[in-house]
Amino acid sequence: MSLRIYNTLSRELEEFTPLQPGRVRMYVCGMTVYDYCHLGHARSMIAFDVVQRWLRISGLDVDYVRNITDIDDKIIRRAVENGESIRALTDRMIDALHEDADALGIERPTHEPRATEFIPQMLSMISTLEHKGLAYRSPNGDVNYAVRKFPGYGKLSGKTLDELHAGERVAVLDGKDDPLDPVLWKSAKASEPDEVKWASEFGPGRPGWHIECSAMACQLLGETLDIHGGGADLQFPHHENEIAQSEGASGKPLARTWMHNGFINIDDEKMSKSLGNFFLIRDVLKKFDAETVRFFVVRAHYRSPLNYSDVHLNDARNSLRRLYNALALVPPAPVAIDWTQAHAARFKAALDEDFGTPDAVAVLFDLAGEVNRTQSAESAGLLKALAGCLNLLQADPQAFLQAGSMLDDATIQALIQQRAQAKAAKNFAEADRIRRELLAQGIELKDSASGTTWTSAQ
Repeated sequence: MSLRIYNTLSRELEEFTPLQPGRVRMYVCGMTVYDYCHLGHARSMIAFDVVQRWLRISGLDVDYVRNITDIDDKIIRRAVENGESIRALTDRMIDALHEDADALGIERPTHEPRATEFIPQMLSMISTLEHKGLAYRSPNGDVNYAVRKFPGYGKLSGKTLDELHAGERVAVLDGKDDPLDPVLWKSAKASEPDEVKWASEFGPGRPGWHIECSAMACQLLGETLDIHGGGADLQFPHHENEIAQSEGASGKPLARTWMHNGFINIDDEKMSKSLGNFFLIRDVLKKFDAETVRFFVVRAHYRSPLNYSDVHLNDARNSLRRLYNALALVPPAPVAIDWTQAHAARFKAALDEDFGTPDAVAVLFDLAGEVNRTQSAESAGLLKALAGCLNLLQADPQAFLQAGSMLDDATIQALIQQRAQAKAAKNFAEADRIRRELLAQGIELKDSASGTTWTSAQ
């Protein structure tokens, strides 16, 4: 293969070769389902949707696991607040997750395991770690992982234990040898008889978050993965702890390649529920069509920060309309992609270099320009086929262009008349404002001696 991927572990671009020829085992950390998904979740899902699509297009079979955390302190608190059972809450949120992901054109993973379905595997791994001297029981009944007994701790984040301690925010808890030691098994509290718990050799309790992914990944994909991915915020402590647990238990590398997508930012600050600066996917989809949201994410490189605003979404919508306008101008002929053709070769080279979607999207715009110049049905067909690799431009062009504008013909004509009146009154600032307002809705004005006409933005 010619594919290169940036490996967070080595901090280098590396040639990608699957452990097993022709097969890729990829695990991506999914959502904790106590609330609806926000755009930060959408970015991660879209990023790894592009990854798995390109791996398959490249001729590989992909076993893609994206887990669901369905037991967690936040889930328990939210269920209590709502006065509903944990299962009712998580079922409802999983259904909502699927609705959002389906709307964004995200293919379902091969497996979507729930943490609560893998309690025996977690207990088995915890027992192995205890027998190896890497886990210990604390006086309060919890079982913790001893990070100082794992020599490689910190290798993913690139920090030593002392450096990690310097920036720690976690208070020392009763019975922990080190404040960085993650909890593997949380002991049930006698003061809370209704607490969710499972029986175990360590006493009744429930698993810690980090051990869940270690157990699910091992059970479904084996002890060493080809790719392990997730958001950049998971690099430490979640993925660092996964490495310590999984490699401590098996003695084998957890993953050969680690991938982390960048944040979506609001005013240069990470979008997150904890900060309260998040936008739910379903709320954004009330203002912008799903393909525009997907295009907004895809046209940025998955590792780069991505700033969110209505201005950026409007720009993405207008850019996407330019591509659809080419397909509306020239109905695409069905084509099989010839990867030796110049545009196709550039597109492939872009995605083969760490899934470089910005350069791949640039190829689409070059092709759209060629379609507009030559009116070639074959070029239009190639444009649609290449975009299909990113699950873009697959809608009916005319339907997309008509739906893309929030304005009907009468409203557009009224605004054109208002603009004409503003120009006649030499109020050019108002005339320019109206032009910009129409352009934001995908309407481009063309002035001539005979008057003003409009078209969908080119």
